[in-house]
Amino acid sequence: MRRTAVAALSIVVLAFAGCGIEVGDKNEGHSAATGPAAPDLDSVTPLADAKDWKGAVTAVAQDTAVNAVAENPKPALPVTVTDNQGTKVTIKDTSRILALDIYGTLSRTVYELGLGDSLVGRDVSTSFPEAAKLPLVTQGGHDLNAESILDLDPTLIITDTSLGPWDVILQMRESGIPVVVVDSKRSVDNVGSLITSVATAVGLPEQGKTLVERTQKEIDVVKAKIAAVAPGDDSQKLRTIFLYVRGQANVYQLFGEGTGADTLIDALGLYDVAEEIDWKGSRNVTAEALIEAQPDLVFLMSGGLESVGDVKGLLEKVPALANTPAGENERFVAMEDSQILGYGPLTASVLNALGVAVYAPEAIS
Repeated sequence: MRRTAVAALSIVVLAFAGCGIEVGDKNEGHSAATGPAAPDLDSVTPLADAKDWKGAVTAVAQDTAVNAVAENPKPALPVTVTDNQGTKVTIKDTSRILALDIYGTLSRTVYELGLGDSLVGRDVSTSFPEAAKLPLVTQGGHDLNAESILDLDPTLIITDTSLGPWDVILQMRESGIPVVVVDSKRSVDNVGSLITSVATAVGLPEQGKTLVERTQKEIDVVKAKIAAVAPGDDSQKLRTIFLYVRGQANVYQLFGEGTGADTLIDALGLYDVAEEIDWKGSRNVTAEALIEAQPDLVFLMSGGLESVGDVKGLLEKVPALANTPAGENERFVAMEDSQILGYGPLTASVLNALGVAVYAPEAIS
């Protein structure tokens, strides 16, 4: 078993999904949102006026069971890749894989490629049933635990920069474990490239191509359904923002350009207020910004909304929100933290659930 002495590592806070967001209270931020799964968007009757609804809605994706594109595929190894940080990595063995990120997207992708049986551990966001019993290698939320990782003797680690401490990743490399770092930025537009990166690293390029094609086709179908019910005129679209909140850590941030929230809002046929006010990246939200934005709709992660005491607590902690159409109508849509901005094989199902929540909320409320 590969082992190195585990030094005392200082805990640092890394950028959240590459967007400059700090992970909040270590006991917050993960939520398995429950409730009825959203039906297909084209099977419900949309509101005549997209602004004609009140009350918070939880969007739950349809069947999230793994649907692998191959059964017991044989990786073509060895393979040498240059990862997102420019590091050249040679992979000779994929029998014991750790795929770790803040959303659980990487482990999901490994499963969908057909290598689920090769995963030996998981991050806290990897909670789908097929992987739920794997041992955790994160502690207190999203901190990597070096001892737990080394105990599992991985032959390959696939990760990004969304988890920390980064010293743990460096230590894994120094111990001789191949570590492939993929892009931590997520959006509707780079789902395919993320899948391809993972597939290449595990020696399954053909399976990766199949999964990319399937996922993109599913996304295109849902986007067409959304386009059929979304207002065509910007003036009729819901003015929308994405708030990232962590109550105990007192973190309240507005996600703008480059965070993944922007492409989500666009894909759902909504009006992106952050673009209008030139809000780039993620920054602490201010009362002035909210008043200027005047959102009709707010997206949140379920764990974040729970951390502030749900809708009542959110309006108490961010009183300026109450002076917006979204706050006045309590028009909030929440979704499980690991799904809403995870962008991977589940993207189409996530878009469908959010589309129903926005345009036919009565179908799931």
